[in-house]
Amino acid sequence: MKIAAIRIRGGRVERKIADALTTMKLTNQNIMVVYENKPSVVGALKKVKDYITWGELDAENEKKYGETDVHTMHPPRGGFERKGIKKSFSIGGALGYRGDKINELIVKMSK
Repeated sequence: MKIAAIRIRGGRVERKIADALTTMKLTNQNIMVVYENKPSVVGALKKVKDYITWGELDAENEKKYGETDVHTMHPPRGGFERKGIKKSFSIGGALGYRGDKINELIVKMSK
């Protein structure tokens, strides 16, 4: 199973976080990158959790996006979750781990 990470926030970022985002190819807003599900990747995702959202791809999206790793996405139709892009997904925002709900966001962001 693969993991998809989408950069939600842009703007000024602390140097260590900016370096981590660049290493992970999450250079701009609305960029989605697909990774193998490994502990080292999950650790890196947790480090930059205040700027991205991530979760596991379902079979359909893995087939569609799993071949190449970097994808430019459209801003989500209907917007992000109600509490916006500065709050965690667990409390109604858009950031951090969202499990299989990432697939719903990918559909909203598909071109």
